[in-house]
Amino acid sequence: MADITRKRTGEFLQIIFKLLWDKPDGLPAKEILDSIPSSIHLTDYEKGFYPSTPNSPRFEKIVRFATIDLVKAGWLVKNKGRWYITEEGRQAYNKYKDPEIFYKEAVRLYHEWKRTHSIQNGIETGGGAVEPISLTLEEAEEKAWEQIQIFLKNMKPYEFQELVADLLRAMDYHVSWVAPPGKDRGIDIIAYNDPLGASVPRIKVQVKHRDQSTSVEGLRAFMSVLGTDDVGLFVSTGGFTSDAREEARTQERRKVTLLDLENLFDLWVEHYDKLTQEARQRLPLKPIHFLAPIE
Repeated sequence: MADITRKRTGEFLQIIFKLLWDKPDGLPAKEILDSIPSSIHLTDYEKGFYPSTPNSPRFEKIVRFATIDLVKAGWLVKNKGRWYITEEGRQAYNKYKDPEIFYKEAVRLYHEWKRTHSIQNGIETGGGAVEPISLTLEEAEEKAWEQIQIFLKNMKPYEFQELVADLLRAMDYHVSWVAPPGKDRGIDIIAYNDPLGASVPRIKVQVKHRDQSTSVEGLRAFMSVLGTDDVGLFVSTGGFTSDAREEARTQERRKVTLLDLENLFDLWVEHYDKLTQEARQRLPLKPIHFLAPIE
């Protein structure tokens, strides 16, 4: 990266923060990287390619490499291909206006993290091997999650509803009813803690299989069908608006849990061993082992 100064790297990183500033739910890494060329003039060197990665422009590798410092500094979070700014990151962005100083501070905090971690584990970290492995793993995880998202979003609504029911069974709940195709009157699945449904609470589930985020109005409509002995589970592949999440958090009388696509997938992986063979075919997964960074 001899042709890239710390100031230039800081400019790239500050663009990322500008793109994410008003996005509390973050953005996919691919969307962020695709937006950079329209946000800053790229040099021929930055638009070029490293021989080892002919499918990704050089600036993308520069950005990915530099964000390692942001993550270890606690300014940026990456999860399933989405990037988020932390509160510490917002404070740093407001404090260090100069892009070079902004990046230098992130590097300083990264080395501080690295030194502290090495002491705690009684090991010496060095050689720089961690970073390339981190990038390889990060890009592999992003690609895998992108494919899984597409697969789930292209699933037929009723089949996706059955997938949610399968997950509840794997979590040791007893599914007593799954709504057939057609009007569901706001409830798609009913489940209990015991086979007879004799104990409370009863679990009522609504499944929204669509790209749009569920609004607070949609959530309130669901909560209106919850009784005093009911627990609500709202599954939305398009996620939830910030108002809807706030509404769910502040409920005192009605208990409701929100499950977006990422949370659903995490639970699917966690309980995969308890799924039936038929259930696994709805979303078949195969683990692949990568050399993990030493942390």
